[in-house]
Amino acid sequence: MRPSFRNLHESFEGWAYRNGFLRELALLEKRRFVERRTATDRIYRLTAEGRLHALGGRDPEAQWSRPWDGRWRLVCFDVPIAKNKQRRRLRRYLHSKGFGYLQHSIWITPDKLAEEMRLFRSTKTDVESLILLEARACAGESDADVVAGAWDFDAINRRYRWHLKILAGRPAGRVRSQAEATALRRWAEAERMAWSKAITADPLLPKRLLPRGYLGQLAWRRRTKALKLASRDRESFRTEQM
Repeated sequence: MRPSFRNLHESFEGWAYRNGFLRELALLEKRRFVERRTATDRIYRLTAEGRLHALGGRDPEAQWSRPWDGRWRLVCFDVPIAKNKQRRRLRRYLHSKGFGYLQHSIWITPDKLAEEMRLFRSTKTDVESLILLEARACAGESDADVVAGAWDFDAINRRYRWHLKILAGRPAGRVRSQAEATALRRWAEAERMAWSKAITADPLLPKRLLPRGYLGQLAWRRRTKALKLASRDRESFRTEQM
């Protein structure tokens, strides 16, 4: 909109360096989130690790489609109050890994505890303070009962409803002005924040364990479609500006 000799004739590398973009790309490349075919290639591609990071660390479709052997894994602990810091750290870890809070100091997951076993083997543990178990319900409780007791899917669905509301507010149509481009960018920021809050709270259980009325898969399908449309609209604006 304000042509000058520099912005009309400057190379991509010059523009990227001046805006700090090259530093960001170098950092992403170092962390193996993006890659190039050659050192001089201007086209960067997301790696598998980069795509997973962009999704929040977990691939929803892969998580929902993973098999389950019918066994629950439990982490049971009774850490003394004197070691409250360790207890909080353990709880934060379990929550970040999608474990459900079944009962007092009993956390549960349908997944094998390979990583947890590796972590706990490195330190001496007392079975009266911490123990890992595999179990099946044996008194008539269904897996649906276990899921309902361990995870708050009402709260999870509230987050997905908010995300769906944000998705529905996507600016529609081709982007024809800088103001419309800004509106689309702001929508994308709000959408990503809403999605992050929802996906962080969701354990992404295997499909056979998902409760009735679960909104995660619906939100994922609509998100995928909305982002494709938003990308198309944004690209049309960029093409017109070239």
